[in-house]
Amino acid sequence: MDTLYRSYRILLNNTSTEFVRYLHDQIEWNSRLIAILGARGIGKTTMLLQHIKLYDNVDETLFVTADDLYFTEHKLVDLAMEFYQHGGKKLYIDEIHKYNGWAREIKNIYDLIPALQVVYTGSSILELETGETDLSRRKLEYRMTGLSFREYLAISRGYHLPVYSLDDILNHKVDFPYDKERPLQLFKEYLQQGFYPFFKEKGYFIRLQSIVNQTLENDIPTFAKMNITTAQKIKKLLYIIAKSVPFKPNFTKLATLLDINRNTVSDLMCYLEKAGMINQLRSDTEGIRLLGKVDKVYLNNTNLAYALANNVPDIGNIRETMFFTTMKASYPIVSSSVSDFSIGDYTFEIGGKNKTQKQVRDVENAYIVKDDIEYGMRNIIPLWMFGFVY
Repeated sequence: MDTLYRSYRILLNNTSTEFVRYLHDQIEWNSRLIAILGARGIGKTTMLLQHIKLYDNVDETLFVTADDLYFTEHKLVDLAMEFYQHGGKKLYIDEIHKYNGWAREIKNIYDLIPALQVVYTGSSILELETGETDLSRRKLEYRMTGLSFREYLAISRGYHLPVYSLDDILNHKVDFPYDKERPLQLFKEYLQQGFYPFFKEKGYFIRLQSIVNQTLENDIPTFAKMNITTAQKIKKLLYIIAKSVPFKPNFTKLATLLDINRNTVSDLMCYLEKAGMINQLRSDTEGIRLLGKVDKVYLNNTNLAYALANNVPDIGNIRETMFFTTMKASYPIVSSSVSDFSIGDYTFEIGGKNKTQKQVRDVENAYIVKDDIEYGMRNIIPLWMFGFVY
């Protein structure tokens, strides 16, 4: 266990607490079992270490990574018991999806050591877990997404600006330090390489492509117990989507292209969505079904569009992707029969600065969301302002 403590303290000493992600203050940190799920590279590990450094007694806390070599010879439940017997109170486990049989052992820890708090992170594909161990009534689960434009500004420029609600944005209440800098150039930077917290490091797109490969070649196939052939097909599916987003899915055609069963295509789409590679926009449905059919498929964020495209991505797609990704993190968003998106009673049409009112002229509570404008008026809202919802 000494090697685990040493690794933990080294990580802690090298963790900056200058900026903490939006999700931190939403978490009930005193709960006995907390799950924080999200895609690779969005900052889950850093947030755990920041919390420990800011709020915990380091001597009563242990942070471990589930794929540490230590676990080739030791069980997680045995580590937890030994840690507790030596005065441990809080156990943080990173990347738990890499530990085989993790759910059963977490349940055992929860039941056998009620005085020990456990917080774990994992890939959001764990939401698809259907095994015999049900942790749903025991855990509090949170989902983490990438940086908002607001968070990007805090890290890259030191502008610590407030979060605004959707109603605040629609009523033109977003304030920006125009006297220091203009928003449009910063927004373009964010769209290209500002979604993942490692944007300050060199080789951003190389790192991002590595995350894509690790997700497609390791995370999804391991979780879904795929063979090599199916794993290769999920990679091909992502690149088909990347070349044609926003993508209107035709599952029969995709099944033919990939030489797989039509139902398998739907499963692969679900894995890609949960792993943070794509977002599926569904139609608005009332009645028994809570979610309608998939209307369009987008890449998960605009940075992926730039990383996976063979040339400059279509700007219309970039605008829609940004709006969908950002609003999905905080609001239920569906497709609109008369426009691009609907959120509650509001309808949104996304476009450039020359976008007209024609498409939504007779639609109640309709808004034109324009890129390349600094200020809004009436029902015209700058696209960059929606980057302040979290």
